[in-house]
Amino acid sequence: MGFSPGSTAGRPTGLTVTPGATIVSSILYIQPYTSENSTVPEFMPKPKNNTARPPSAHGNEPSAQGSEPRYAAIKRHIRQQIESGQWPVHFRVPSENDLAREFEVSRMTARRALTELTDEGVLMRSQGLGTFVAEPVPAGSLLEVRNIADEISARGHSYSNRILLLQECAATADVARALGMPEGARVFHSVIVHCDNELPIQWEERFTNPALAPDYLQQDFSAITPNAYLSQVAPLTEADTTVEAVAAEPAISAALDIQSHSACLQIWRRTMSSAGAVSFARLVHPGNRYRLGAQLRF
Repeated sequence: MGFSPGSTAGRPTGLTVTPGATIVSSILYIQPYTSENSTVPEFMPKPKNNTARPPSAHGNEPSAQGSEPRYAAIKRHIRQQIESGQWPVHFRVPSENDLAREFEVSRMTARRALTELTDEGVLMRSQGLGTFVAEPVPAGSLLEVRNIADEISARGHSYSNRILLLQECAATADVARALGMPEGARVFHSVIVHCDNELPIQWEERFTNPALAPDYLQQDFSAITPNAYLSQVAPLTEADTTVEAVAAEPAISAALDIQSHSACLQIWRRTMSSAGAVSFARLVHPGNRYRLGAQLRF
């Protein structure tokens, strides 16, 4: 596994976060994903939170708006019930048969509404039990570099991980450039899948500078995350971050337990200490299981 090579000329420079600094501007950079432009970024400035669900129409039962399909009207109704608090988290929603009878539609139409809301992370299905209101999608910050284990614990959930790779390797041209070392130099390479209540929410590939974290390969990363360990041995002073939408590669899809080429959120992050570049990481999140936001004060 590794970072895709390619030219990044012409991209804007990225968001640099320095602890204690005041953020004075934010720019969202969006580039459509293709296999040709999936390259190691040169980092750039950053986004705003746009994850709020749109307000729903009032009323208990949806009515088609113009040429709106019936399944879409049912989706609006379900969202309205959730947003109003009438259907709280873990509430069991009506079955396909119940919805089909209530709204006088086919079972296939009701199933489509439930399936799409499940894919969007609004509902969750449990085999043999039914369909339930899902917990809100976890949100990370664009302006902070947080330990994912702490994020999960703060929600009252259980953190776990799977270590897929932990080894020494030679730095590729992209990794060497990011870490400020010669191509072919020795680096530490790790791949870890982070889980929230045993559900995979992040695939992390990280290249670490041995000069600043010489004991990296000896750590028990089932007990401490790479982020937490590196924060101890090489305290963070800056972080460059780039975010892009991608279609998950087959190996990553399998590790995250999602369908191949599913929409994902990919974060490239380079962390710096006062002594130099510490690590260069690629973090991939399933699009329906994670979101990023930021709050700026001027």
